[in-house]
Amino acid sequence: MKRRFIFGVLCLSLAGVQLGVGQTPATASPPAASSAPAATAPVSPEDLEQLREKIAEQQEQIKRLQESVEAQQKLLEQSLAAAKAAAQPGSTTADGTKVVPTSNVAHPRLFPAINARIGGTGQRGAAEQQPSPLSIAIGNTQLTPFGFVDATYFTRSTNVGSGIGTNFLGIPYNNVPAGHLSETNFSAQNSRVGFRFDSTFMGAKVLGYFEADFLFNNDANSFQITSNSAGFRMRNYFVDIQKDNFEVLAGQDWSMMTPNRRGISPLPSDIFYTQDMDTNYQLGLVWTRAPQFRFIAHPNENVAFGVALENPQQYIGGGSGAATTTLPANLNAVLAGQFNSGQTSTGDPNWFPDIQAKAAFDGKMGSKEEHVEFAGLVRGFRDYVPISTPPAIKGYNTAIGFGGEANANLEVVKGFRLIINTYASDGGGRYIFGQSPDLVVLPTGAIAPLKSFSTVDGFEAQVSKKSLLYAYYGGVYITRYPVFDPTAAGSTLKHPVYVGYGYPGSNSYRDGQEITGGLIQTFWKNPNYGALSLITQYSYLFKNPWYIPTLGPKSAHTNMIYMDLRYTLP
Repeated sequence: MKRRFIFGVLCLSLAGVQLGVGQTPATASPPAASSAPAATAPVSPEDLEQLREKIAEQQEQIKRLQESVEAQQKLLEQSLAAAKAAAQPGSTTADGTKVVPTSNVAHPRLFPAINARIGGTGQRGAAEQQPSPLSIAIGNTQLTPFGFVDATYFTRSTNVGSGIGTNFLGIPYNNVPAGHLSETNFSAQNSRVGFRFDSTFMGAKVLGYFEADFLFNNDANSFQITSNSAGFRMRNYFVDIQKDNFEVLAGQDWSMMTPNRRGISPLPSDIFYTQDMDTNYQLGLVWTRAPQFRFIAHPNENVAFGVALENPQQYIGGGSGAATTTLPANLNAVLAGQFNSGQTSTGDPNWFPDIQAKAAFDGKMGSKEEHVEFAGLVRGFRDYVPISTPPAIKGYNTAIGFGGEANANLEVVKGFRLIINTYASDGGGRYIFGQSPDLVVLPTGAIAPLKSFSTVDGFEAQVSKKSLLYAYYGGVYITRYPVFDPTAAGSTLKHPVYVGYGYPGSNSYRDGQEITGGLIQTFWKNPNYGALSLITQYSYLFKNPWYIPTLGPKSAHTNMIYMDLRYTLP
């Protein structure tokens, strides 16, 4: 309707030009051809002056009409472009990123042509080109499916046995058979499917997002003899609403403690979880994907402040290859079910949600983009002791845990990004891929948070249009907290028995470190047919225990190689 109105205005303007010209006196008419010379009437100076004034007046009218036509033409072009953007769901930028109309979407970047990590090196761009052939318009809503198909080869020099994702601190020592055996496997589990809805409602931009893979129940059932069965798994499922300078998210998404590449955006392309092919990413990376409510304020396009309430888990280790906190002997039976030991997921009597706050700053240094952020975390722990046998004290015990991080993603030179991520916590070990327990428990039933630290640093370099080189160092350090347990069998002051974490005789880990490098090579990429790429990764991983038994191994290490052929949907 708007297009028809503007087209009508343009036609009327053009008609006005013709009408104005037709009503002005003729400046001169050529005489009829004749063989006899025409007589020339004398013209007075007053007549010439009047003629000049009329001609000047007519020229001024024509100039004003031409300016009006040009203004109408510009308005028509802008309206047609806006109508096209509203009717077409998205396009691709120069780096292969799908975008959608910024008038309808809070976050213009959709999904990189290689995957959610590739190409997310801080390059902005919402210039529309050809629309995605997979997008569907439903009223004022755009439905855009996305995903990729993976064929992954991975091998390790020791038999970690955790599938395509590495349980970092679970790598075996050389005093067991697994430490002498290598492993080689193929997998398609990391293949991904998803879709997003982009719409507007009462002036608000609405984004609905769903993403899934096939990494559920990654155990022996996924590597059967006759048929490899991999369960469908929800990764992200949320609704994000933005109006004016405020944004609200509800659903499951990456934790707000996970480093961002840009702002506090919930989209995978704006989140830093490395370029690694390992589906557990890099040792030391702070991340979860958890149900949450998120509230964000955008004072301007370069600054964002956010607060999130995320699903809590009071965790004592035991998941993802981590060592487990040992509970006091007198309380083990009554407290074991009150904490997550890597075996339970929903039955923990958590005290209150994890509370997170984040401030993100984005800017430009010339043509280079920079991102810096700071985040904090508050957690609550609680147990209940039902017995009063000394030293246990009947009743509730509570404790508060804290965590903080400072991260930077800086484009030092064009196409080369420096990455720095640091994290420290007193009770926030679950956020380091669960490699550290959150706490230890005293024989009285009191809770003591456990300190842990991590980092992921490195670089990403777009060495050519189709080649991305990357390298990272990741590490985690877990403090020790030995607890004297007078209730343990045979425990005396002369011959004490300890529990907790990092005590003599335990299998607790002190630290782990991983060095990773890789190349992502795109063979071809087309906005209508998708992209084909090869992702490679090499990692050297090692860990050190707190306690080294006599003649026991001092450390464990493994070499890992990943090669992945990926087809990404257009």
